[in-house]
Amino acid sequence: MELSILHSKIHELRGEKIIFDFDLALLYDVETKVLNQAVKRNSIRFPSDFMFQITLEEFELNWSQFVTSSRKHRGKSYLPYAFTEQGVAMLSSVLRSGSVKK
Repeated sequence: MELSILHSKIHELRGEKIIFDFDLALLYDVETKVLNQAVKRNSIRFPSDFMFQITLEEFELNWSQFVTSSRKHRGKSYLPYAFTEQGVAMLSSVLRSGSVKK
C-alpha cells in the first residue's frame, strides 16, 4: 500500500489516531474476518488502549467520513474495530508470527 493511501486510512476517533480492521486487513492481505480471529486468539495482547470496537453512535455520526464511495458498505450489523498505533504494532507482531492463514 502506498504511503499516501496509508495516510488516508488514518482517522481520529476518541482522541486517538486509529486505523480500522478492514483497512489493516487490506494492508496485510488477509480477510478482515481472519484478522479479527487472530486478534481474538491473542486477546490478552490487545488491551483497550490498543484497540476498541466503535459504537453504533460513532458509526452513525462518522461512517461517511471513514468510508470511501468505492468501499462496500458493511451496514450497522458490523461495527468495525479501531486499532491505535500500539495496536497496529501488536497486530503486526501477531500476524508475522505465522499463525494466520489467509
